[in-house]
Amino acid sequence: MEFDRRAFFKSGGLALLSLGVGPSFLGRVAFGAAAPEPFRRRKVLVTIFQRGAMDGLMAVPTLEDDKLRSLRPRLVLSAARTRRGAVEQDAIARDLDGRFGLHPAFDPLVPMWKDGRLGIVHAVGSPDPTRSHFDAQDYMETGTPGRKGTPTGWLNRVSGLLGHDATPWRSVAMASALPRSFYGPEPSLAVTDLKDFRVRLPTADGAAKVAGKGFEALYEETSQELLRDTAGDTFEALGMLSQERLRSYRPSGGAQYPKTPLGVSLRQIAFLIKSNVGLEVAFAESGGWDTHVNQGVTTGSFARQATDLARGIAAFWADLGTHRDDVLVMTMTEFGRTVAENGSGGTDHGHGSCLFVLGNQVAGGRVYGDFPGLGTKDLYEGRDLPVTTDFRSVFASVAEGHLGIRDDGTLFPGWKGPRIPLIKKA
Repeated sequence: MEFDRRAFFKSGGLALLSLGVGPSFLGRVAFGAAAPEPFRRRKVLVTIFQRGAMDGLMAVPTLEDDKLRSLRPRLVLSAARTRRGAVEQDAIARDLDGRFGLHPAFDPLVPMWKDGRLGIVHAVGSPDPTRSHFDAQDYMETGTPGRKGTPTGWLNRVSGLLGHDATPWRSVAMASALPRSFYGPEPSLAVTDLKDFRVRLPTADGAAKVAGKGFEALYEETSQELLRDTAGDTFEALGMLSQERLRSYRPSGGAQYPKTPLGVSLRQIAFLIKSNVGLEVAFAESGGWDTHVNQGVTTGSFARQATDLARGIAAFWADLGTHRDDVLVMTMTEFGRTVAENGSGGTDHGHGSCLFVLGNQVAGGRVYGDFPGLGTKDLYEGRDLPVTTDFRSVFASVAEGHLGIRDDGTLFPGWKGPRIPLIKKA
């Protein structure tokens, strides 16, 4: 049977894994598949998935509803919480707009809020009622709530709708395996550490067997064809990602990244952006948000994860420097937590949560969404913050306002909802 050799190299997406430096010919293949003009500056969407379900009411508590204090006697923030007659400063929610506060662990984001670059969407999430982490994450990453088996991820569809040539670095996930968001026909990379990687083509071995040849033999037949098609700039791109450049990279703007997986991921994304290798869609992960036990207020699992997220985003933003006009950062999480605390000092799987959107083009300094209150009749199933804003309303707004993608029917099949007006009009 006839075999498309170029498709061989694109099948399943490329994955770069931190498992040691692999064969040099694989590296040549990865860059040999590049498209022309890799150094033209592009708009970049950076997404951060908070896996485990972030407690939106702890991150951005309401300051107007006293019911939260009665429902969360051990987990509440306020503007004047006292302890033994004295104000416990660390437990004070930072007043955002008189209606909502911000958990103090997110203090590094306050300057961006005040500058009008950070927007928050509250009571946001999936309309599907599942409380399964696996299903909810799958629905959010495919952009098809309630529909299992969707073959492509929404970020892969974003890549396909950009409408111009791409380099191998267009879509990069800082992860050990390709996330569901990147599944699909558009080539994507999964990278854990740019300083120590090898190249793996997930479906290459099977494809080679179909062709009746070993991978190296197939490469020998194909390499010259690919190299003839490759622009000279591609080799410069490879040089930009040399070990020397990586080792000598120093974040700018006084950026101090946390020495955590998220901090490392964001630092490497900043490096790729500033290297002008054609990055347009980036994905990072922040785990540990499943706070069933000992969630804490200013100490505990929530505060640790919030501190890491806020410090990482703040460092990334400082590091970008003059590239900030090209970049938008958006967080997401599969669902929220119960409004009431549980008997273990934590919160259980809920429904609505909140997310953050950061960028110079964001109409920030505002909490978006319809927040219904915390009365029993206002809650979903009498226990959860409801979802009043479908996450696709936010994702579609970002895709259009930042990347110029207006094809909602392709981006989110079957959805025709309104967009949240997060992005300033030009």
